[in-house]
Amino acid sequence: MNSHRKSVGLRFTALSILAAAQFGMPGLVHAEPVRDAPQAQARTFASVKHIDAGDLNVGYVDEGPANGPVVILLHGWPYDIHSYIDVVPMLTRAGYRVLVPYLRGYGSTRFRDPSAVRNGEPAALASDVVAFMDALKIDKAILAGYDWGARNADIVAALWPERVKGLVSVSGYLIGSQEAGRQPLPPKAELQWWYQYYFATERGREGYARNTHDFAKLIWQTASPQWHFDDRTFERSAAALDNPDQVAITVHNYRWRLGLEKGEAKYAQLESRLAQSPAITVPTITLEGDANGAPHPEPAAYAKRFTGKYRHDLVKGGVGHNLPQEAPRAFADAVIEVDHL
Repeated sequence: MNSHRKSVGLRFTALSILAAAQFGMPGLVHAEPVRDAPQAQARTFASVKHIDAGDLNVGYVDEGPANGPVVILLHGWPYDIHSYIDVVPMLTRAGYRVLVPYLRGYGSTRFRDPSAVRNGEPAALASDVVAFMDALKIDKAILAGYDWGARNADIVAALWPERVKGLVSVSGYLIGSQEAGRQPLPPKAELQWWYQYYFATERGREGYARNTHDFAKLIWQTASPQWHFDDRTFERSAAALDNPDQVAITVHNYRWRLGLEKGEAKYAQLESRLAQSPAITVPTITLEGDANGAPHPEPAAYAKRFTGKYRHDLVKGGVGHNLPQEAPRAFADAVIEVDHL
């Protein structure tokens, strides 16, 4: 990671990048070789705090100056907060207060009501982010994420733009709907979603429950085929999947997408708005790794959904789906740069 953009041709400061965007130059290509996992395999965050927020008691990391501008980093499935283990210190050194919550169904986050629906629909997870901000009395923050975390950030930016100062979204615009999820894709694209159909069966639910860690490792390997993580790096994050709600949340999420499960009535209005593919107006940088093996849209397909200040960057060097952990410098730079976009 220390070799990120060492070549003179790629050594741009935040100001030069901003200038390039303002004068209509194409998105920059970041060259960042994939990290060898042993560099940071044993490190973890110093402490995890907890706060009641909406339906959840949320476990979260809170680092950096208490009065600094707030950045909220949102992780994906099947990963956890350690995707940001190297991004967080980069941002705190730049003066940001950085919050990294465990999503519902991960780590130490728990439902406050034991009888609550273990709902994985997108509007529910995005509403968790707003409730988290409300609980901490944060009016506005930069949101950044990948996978489920990028979708959550996209939704908050689309439906509550007044709460978002800037957005960094890996794989771009990920807002969807049940209607869109019902539409068939070309065979090659359908093949990439094999686990969605697996989860649609009771065999899949039981298989994921029995083999959660092995399942997650397979996803890591296929989604980031050139990322050489080791077992200790994987197990550090896989421990978050031992949450008692992990299987239910995951299965509900993928079944909901196919219209096989209903959502909760309290989110129906939000889902109706999301089905219209609302534009995102806040300053945004989208990122994509050049070796992302997970299903993801092409940048040209979603660029017009971002109607405010916008830039797309390709991160090169064999970078896969878990971009903040594989290319932390590029991700942290994007967060800092979107703050000035």
